[in-house]
Amino acid sequence: MAEQKTLHKWFWAWDFEKEERWLNEMAWSGWALCDIGFCRYTFEKTEPGEYTLRLEMRDHDDGYLSFMEETGAEYIGRMVKWIYFRRKTEYGPFDLYSDTDSRIAHLDRISRLLLVIGLLNLGIGILNSVNGASLGWINLICATLLMYGLGRIHGKKESLQQDKLIRE
Repeated sequence: MAEQKTLHKWFWAWDFEKEERWLNEMAWSGWALCDIGFCRYTFEKTEPGEYTLRLEMRDHDDGYLSFMEETGAEYIGRMVKWIYFRRKTEYGPFDLYSDTDSRIAHLDRISRLLLVIGLLNLGIGILNSVNGASLGWINLICATLLMYGLGRIHGKKESLQQDKLIRE
């Protein structure tokens, strides 16, 4: 069995690029992701730079997983709606999005989830506050944080849309 180590780390949904960058830095130092859990990353010792890692928010789709396997990507696991893949770097560049529109669609999926969870927290927080519940403020803080994340995703989406207009 290969040498393994587990690290615990938190990333916000809107910082998925930062998470992916960290996972690839780990892979370039010889630790490739092999299992995922809530704030838990398990790595196995590999040759430095042997793998490139990607993650994507997507509903479960067996056809998509099969397609990814055909490209040489290994399915590592899923954390809620996030899917983690790795592929050997010897196969060449590994990108999940072929164009700007697919990148924008990915940001839209993240936005919808943040919006729904944010609005639910806002509603629960308001109801709890009106009914005198002492912890309603927690939901209101969560709603605020999620709306901040929604703004960050919106900014990334606007940037992509501007780049697309320039290129057309």
